[in-house]
Parts: sequence; structure tokens; C-alpha cells
Amino acid sequence: MFVRNDLLFLGLGILVPVCASMLVFLFVDAPPLRATELFFEGAFGSSQRMGDTLMIWVPLLLASSALIITFSAGMWNIGIEGQIIAGAVAASFVAREFEASTPVVLTAMIVAGLIGGMIWGGLAGLLRVRGGVNEIFGGLGLNFVATGLVVYLIMGPWSRRGIASTGGTEPFRPQAWFPTLDGLRVSPLSVLLAIGVLILVLWFLSRTSYGLRLRATGKNPLAASRFGIRTDAYLLLSFLLAGGVAGLAGVTQAAAVYHRLVPSISGGYGFLAILIVLLAGFRGQWILPIALFFAAVSMASFQWQLQLGLHSSLGGVIQGILVLSVLLLSGYRAISYMRKPISEEGDA
Repeated sequence: MFVRNDLLFLGLGILVPVCASMLVFLFVDAPPLRATELFFEGAFGSSQRMGDTLMIWVPLLLASSALIITFSAGMWNIGIEGQIIAGAVAASFVAREFEASTPVVLTAMIVAGLIGGMIWGGLAGLLRVRGGVNEIFGGLGLNFVATGLVVYLIMGPWSRRGIASTGGTEPFRPQAWFPTLDGLRVSPLSVLLAIGVLILVLWFLSRTSYGLRLRATGKNPLAASRFGIRTDAYLLLSFLLAGGVAGLAGVTQAAAVYHRLVPSISGGYGFLAILIVLLAGFRGQWILPIALFFAAVSMASFQWQLQLGLHSSLGGVIQGILVLSVLLLSGYRAISYMRKPISEEGDA
């Protein structure tokens, strides 16, 4: 009985979002089959488009990996955007001020981005642990501060010579650029970094005693504290680690995509990563394919705009429908199991 129900919900989890997306296309007078064709064409239709999709996938994967850490500790890390920005700012400082060979500069940028993100994440953690500020409000406030800091740097100390513009700083020296494949904008270093970090995060949470205590804190902080776990310390640790991982997303944005600091350096990937983690059911092993799908939708939205005249925000609508559909089905599934008679469960 349970196996049949699981297969039914799996089928509905695929069918309902697809049907809802098709209805959206019909509502905006776009042919669903042509929109589906453009989805694959826009995201994977050429080697260059595949490379661009991967470069959207990288920060999404890193931001989602960061969120898995704080979600495991029971914390809503809404400040992930600010942590991405902090990592980009720290990496940009190294790129501007540090002259050395390419391997040394890139290593220094990665380390600086990691530290910058950890500092910003640590601030949100301290507000939560020591100040009693809800992590949602503290994170949102720090997001605004980080955004203001970037604009100040671009308009002030790091402004381009003779130009007062929010377009960004001067381009970095070539030594501060992540190497890319010939003719493509994809950086193998960024891709390997994102995959490696995800594997490391999953290993930390599932195979180490620190990860076990962190997850215990998230499951039941009262019980964890009674077993001698310093829950406040582990909450702070989760924000520090998540901030560091998110900071790496900022490094890839600055060094592999823009090659300078721009106001929109975070790209909204921190908020989009929240949807990815929710859709993955907080399971890290599902993040990789779901983040790739979201990156493909983001790329496809440009083709929908160019070929069908649709607004570029439609991609976000499709992503939201997908998450909402899965969450509603998951909630209905949980309620149906709770209402199932005990005798029926025993027969199953």
C-alpha cells in the first residue's frame, strides 16, 4: 500500500507542476510545445549556452550547499545574499590590491571570499545567539547593509577614474580571472569548486561528530542541550560555515563571471537557493540536479523573451510554481498518512 502511494505522489509531483506550467504558457498566449522546445534549446542548445547554464548553476549550488548547513541547525539563513556579496567584496579587494602570479592570486581570492562570507554569516549568528534577534530579520538587515556597502565602494573608493557610475569597478587584472575553456565562458575551476564543496558539506553533516551535533541541535535543541551539546555554539558554527560557503559563490561571480565588482554581484541566487533547498526537501543529494534545472530555467527565460516576446520574469514564475506544487503535495501526503487508521497501516 505504501509503495503504491509513494509512486502515486511521485507521479503527481511531476505531473502537477508540468500541467501548471503549461497553463501559464497558455495564459500568456505562448504555445506550450514551442516553449518547451526553447527550454532545451536555450539551456543546452549549444556548447556556449551549456557553459552559461553551468555558470548560473555554480553559485546556485554553492548557495544551496550553504543553506543546507543552517537548515540542518534549524535556522532560516535569509542573509545568504549578503554573505555572497561579502565574499565578492573580499575577493575583489585581493584582486585589486594583491599582485602575484595567477595561482597565488586566485588562491588568495578564494581564501578571502571564504573569510569574508564567514564574517558576514557570523554577524547574523551573533545577532541570533547573543542578541536574540530572529535570524530572518537579522539576515535581511545585513543583506541591505551589504548591498549598500557595494554601492559605496563602486561609487567611492573603488570608482573608475573620471567616471561616477554604478556600473561596476575597473576590471580585475587578468591574473585575478578564473581560467575558462576556449570560446566559452564556463570556468572548470568554478564547477569543480562547487561540486567539491557540496561533497564536503554532505560529508561533514553525515560523517562527522560535529555534523551530528549540529543536526541534533536543529532537530531538538532542548534535548541536545540536555545531552551536553552547546547548542548556541553550534548555531553560531552553522552560520560561520554557511557564510564561508556562500562567500565562495561571491568569489566565482566576481572572478569567473563579471571579472569586477558590480552592484548585482549576488544575482539573486541566495533567494533562489532557498527555493532549491525547499524543493529538495532539505536533502543535500538532490541539490545538484535541482539547481541545474533552475539554472536551465533561468537561461531558457532569455529565449522565451527573445523568441516568444515573454517577460524575462516568467522563469521565476515557473520556478515558484514548481516549488509550490511540490510543497502542497508533500503537505497533503503528510496529512493523509497522519489520518490513516492504525489497522490499515498494519495491514500495509
